Amino acid sequence: MPSFDQLLEVSRGQAEADVVLADGQVVNVFSGEIESLEVALCDGVIAGLGPGYSAKNRIELGGSYVAPGLIDAHVHLESSLCVPPQFAAAVVPRGVTTAVIDPHELANVVGVPGIRYMAEASRGLPMNAVVMGPSCVPATPMATAGASVGADELRALLEEGVIHGLAEAMDFPGVVQNHPGVRAKLNAFVGRAIDGHCPGLTGQALNAYVAAGVGSDHECVTADEAREKLSRGLYLLIREATNARNLEALLPMVTSANSRRVCFCTDDRTPCDLLNEGSIDEMVRRAISFGLAPVEAIRMATLNPAQWLGLSHLGAIAPGKQADFVLFVDLNAPRARAVFHRGQQVAVEGSLLQ
Repeated sequence: MPSFDQLLEVSRGQAEADVVLADGQVVNVFSGEIESLEVALCDGVIAGLGPGYSAKNRIELGGSYVAPGLIDAHVHLESSLCVPPQFAAAVVPRGVTTAVIDPHELANVVGVPGIRYMAEASRGLPMNAVVMGPSCVPATPMATAGASVGADELRALLEEGVIHGLAEAMDFPGVVQNHPGVRAKLNAFVGRAIDGHCPGLTGQALNAYVAAGVGSDHECVTADEAREKLSRGLYLLIREATNARNLEALLPMVTSANSRRVCFCTDDRTPCDLLNEGSIDEMVRRAISFGLAPVEAIRMATLNPAQWLGLSHLGAIAPGKQADFVLFVDLNAPRARAVFHRGQQVAVEGSLLQ
């Protein structure tokens, strides 16, 4: 990361950038436009856009599109049957530069050490691994996996910076009925992203769930359910997992009026689906083929989840944002030709460079 002084010097054009991306078409997820702009990078951060920047290195893009790196808004990495480096090798070449990970299954077996392992094993990867704190370990009082993670342990992990927010609040009856144990966990994450999980919840019970501080849901299976949850203030995470495929059922309810509150997630994807179909990149392509405007579909996989999760340094090609981006040639069917993380090229033509 550059110093603040260094970044602003480059932004003002008074110092050389490390890299300038030239002759590219920037996918602007703020304005919805495609802009022919140069992009100046400084020590892994986007310093500026537009003409007049000098640099130690210029990369000619030949008209390729430049889009923010894709964000998987909710994923259980364990379902990939991979450790974090192997997972990164599968998704980064496809343009996924951020995964919001809920290590629920791992924590169910080994508790807090499993959460710590997930965070430690994800350091130094060519992607951002945002680890959330599992909210229901054990999943029910009848579970016999052997581990337990309480509010005090989650609060300690948050204070240490091991976790970013609270993962899916699966005990939605406990949330609605204000169960003391559940309430203590929610209280520990006030002001942080609290992910939801409330299949079929409606009416006054849904009102209570949202009032408790939960901010999203990825369990919708019908358009009507999704509309109600959006209208009550939840972010909608459209899920396309291996065992739960909701993309086609929910895309018809996405409109230009509500799409800013819609994100994509994979939740649980097995190796075959990750390798043969893809990840968030596949969801973007299918959304475009369904009829969504390309920039709108890309926004749902970039800016929207970044804003929902409080990842303000991610999600857009703009000054001050981390230089995570994807290059591709077909706006109507984006497939990563090259992927950059923190300003460094990490994948090309479907393969990691490291």
